[in-house]
Amino acid sequence: MAGALINDLINLDLTPVTDSIIAEYIWIGGSGTDMRSKARTLRGPITDPKQLPRWNYDGSSTGQAPGEDSEVILYPQAIFKDPFRRGNNILVICDAYTPAGEPIPTNKRFSAAQIFSHTDVEKEVPWYGLEQEYTLLQKDINWPLGWPVGGFPGPQGPYYCSTGADKAFGREVVDAHYKACLYAGINISGINGEVMPGQWEFQVGPSVGISAGDELWAARYILERITELAGVVLSLDPKPIKGDWNGAGCHTNYSTATMREEGGYEVIKSAIEKLGLRHKEHIAAYGEGNERRLTGHHETADMNTFSWGVANRGCSVRVGRDTEKDGKGYFEDRRPASNMDPYVVTSMVAETTILWKP
Repeated sequence: MAGALINDLINLDLTPVTDSIIAEYIWIGGSGTDMRSKARTLRGPITDPKQLPRWNYDGSSTGQAPGEDSEVILYPQAIFKDPFRRGNNILVICDAYTPAGEPIPTNKRFSAAQIFSHTDVEKEVPWYGLEQEYTLLQKDINWPLGWPVGGFPGPQGPYYCSTGADKAFGREVVDAHYKACLYAGINISGINGEVMPGQWEFQVGPSVGISAGDELWAARYILERITELAGVVLSLDPKPIKGDWNGAGCHTNYSTATMREEGGYEVIKSAIEKLGLRHKEHIAAYGEGNERRLTGHHETADMNTFSWGVANRGCSVRVGRDTEKDGKGYFEDRRPASNMDPYVVTSMVAETTILWKP
């Protein structure tokens, strides 16, 4: 009875009784991958982040400021509908600054926004499709969902895009996340079960410029909230289980206006050549622990060599058959790890392919 009453209260629709809304301010914590959030009451409805006040938090408790000068300021940057509270309530993606207005070191959005607002980049209207792989773990034992405790399931093969209680583990989390993202206004374009059991993927995009990063961070936040409700743990580790098991990446599909036009294939090849020349710099920025994943096995290219090919999933960069046939389209950078920062990766790809002059 008490549980039912609590559910009723959680699902209360505030719209008929007040114009107040709840805004959940979300930011990235000190590790660069942990997500933090807190809520405040505001007058609604809110339709633009510019309507929102800045806020602050204790940066000494997130590893982002010293105790004697702990105030960090949140600048609202993007808003989404809140699938948990519903009504006019919102999720707010923020970035973080010192009281003097300087972006703090973990604020990777600031420099990404500068790249995306460059006239040469804006003119190219960069599109991104981000394939976020992740692993669901059993709580308390940090072992993949559906795996026997202390043991292993059968070898890979039956699990990719699978159905059945002996092959697909955690679908209720995945489907709840899919619908919640659509409700929120995130441009989520699909989901699928992955090669390793307990591993899944969702895709965000095509999204233009900085919005790809905003949407992926919002989708990660929603996923972590859903796993919290389901009592499972979300892992973005690029190689959660050692041995003959696939790792987890965040393949980054990319195109520019000139790549999408007639003759775009030559632009694509030139862009890939530039990516190859800056391979080491990109690898260094493409996620922590990626060396455990990029081994040349399990559909990856070796971390120390750059390669590209048509329809080849063992390359650093893959071009699709349709793109080759049509002479225009997009390509996929397969190097980013699942824990990559989308602000860093998307802006770096744009900077290297559009702005950088070798």
